[in-house]
Amino acid sequence: MTSSGRHQVARSAVHHPGRWLALGVLVLAVLLVAVDATVLGLATPFLSEDLQPSGTQLLWIGDVYSFVIAGLLVSMGSLGDRIGRKKLLLTGAVAFGAVSVLNAYATSPEMMILARALLGVAGATLMPSTLALIRNIFHDPEERSFAIGVWGAAASAGAAVGPVVGGFLLENFWWGSVFLINVPVMLVLVLVGIKLLPESKDPAPGPWDLLSVVLSLVGMVCVVYAVKEAAAHGFRWDIGLTVVAGAAALFWFVRRQLTLPSPLLDMRLFHHRGFSGAVLADLLTILGLSGLVFFLSQFLQLVQERTPLEAGLIELPAAAGAVAAGLTAGYVARRASVRIAVTGGLTALGLGLLTCTIATADTGVPLLVAAMVVGGIGAGLAFTVTADVILSSVPKEQAGAASAVSETAYELGAALGIALLGSIVTGIYRGFTSPADTPAEVADAAHDSLGGAVESAAALPPEQAAALISAAQEAFTDGFQAAAWVGSAVLFATAAAAWFMLRGQKLAEGIVEDLH
Repeated sequence: MTSSGRHQVARSAVHHPGRWLALGVLVLAVLLVAVDATVLGLATPFLSEDLQPSGTQLLWIGDVYSFVIAGLLVSMGSLGDRIGRKKLLLTGAVAFGAVSVLNAYATSPEMMILARALLGVAGATLMPSTLALIRNIFHDPEERSFAIGVWGAAASAGAAVGPVVGGFLLENFWWGSVFLINVPVMLVLVLVGIKLLPESKDPAPGPWDLLSVVLSLVGMVCVVYAVKEAAAHGFRWDIGLTVVAGAAALFWFVRRQLTLPSPLLDMRLFHHRGFSGAVLADLLTILGLSGLVFFLSQFLQLVQERTPLEAGLIELPAAAGAVAAGLTAGYVARRASVRIAVTGGLTALGLGLLTCTIATADTGVPLLVAAMVVGGIGAGLAFTVTADVILSSVPKEQAGAASAVSETAYELGAALGIALLGSIVTGIYRGFTSPADTPAEVADAAHDSLGGAVESAAALPPEQAAALISAAQEAFTDGFQAAAWVGSAVLFATAAAAWFMLRGQKLAEGIVEDLH
């Protein structure tokens, strides 16, 4: 059969009749995970006041979810390929809803960190399953590009809608309510998903290698933890040992995958330049973006002194830009090229973050909204096209593992972004000089976090309190601007790398082999 004939067969393959309704269920799961990631940033000031975590504990609350999910995604993606992606998705959904209740009623920083870690375990089952099911439900390349665009738009929209939903809840209820909204959504997802989602898995998967699972988890968590600790507290001998242990575990993991007849992750996928370029773009893009997103809500609330709802509404235009870009990304990548779409998206995102380098307490809403729109368009374009490239580079039997690589890059980038850029913000913030007449215990609390400064200043006379808060806000702004410089530099460098690595890449590659 000629190439055009095979392509025609591929385009007329038997479709799952309820595929668009099934996509709606998958989008619900993505929305939930994305909303959950951003509502925490808004709730941080309230959570800090109630649980009184230290600065380090606050960072752990923010990024332990990403640490755990990054360590388990490859294993869970591979597990879904073996036992069935629908089964894993619905099981994870039930667990996600249950653990959300534990998050909502956490009574100490330690309990909150544990609850976030368990939420990461549940979350690791959701994201690879959604993208892998799209790969198996949509056989037509253009339909699948559009479906991935909807998936990417939902992820971006959820991240931006989260602050608005969270802002409304925080102004009317206590901070735990931002987690309880997960429960009814998960209930709908499970009940509808049982009826609408088709089951899919690798027909000849081979055994699930538990040693590889352990090596993947240990390696990822050790390396990310070491980077975080070194960035926050400087390099120490125990951090060095952690790096060595993590690197050794990952090296062993890679060697083992190359020798197993049925590996958790086929390392030969990385020989494909387009696959590797797309993964790198995912990793560095979210690294540059995530640390800033984590601190942006605090900047709007604690420096510009806006309400949670106002802060959420300022961030909302990013969703409009991301949704529009995500839905048209496949068209843009086919009419122009993959590398133009990804490089353009990364550059736009870099420009959005560059605008944050001039943000101050007096910066007006129009400039912030413009930065959000440009950044949202860039994120929607880059994330959607790279996800499509990663999925179209592999046979559908490996869709779970490939999806997990994409999601691992995303979550690892998020963890590293919060750790590294967050440490820049925290390091510069802690260096500010308190007014001379500030009591020692108040000054110590103020240097721990900006939320701590606002809370501890309440015990001071009005003039002293105003001076302390002003100094703390200026220091936080300096740290925020420095992190924005670093984040934008990372994105511009990634855009340059993507231009070379994605040369000649096409979205429609990797479809024909489904029918061979």
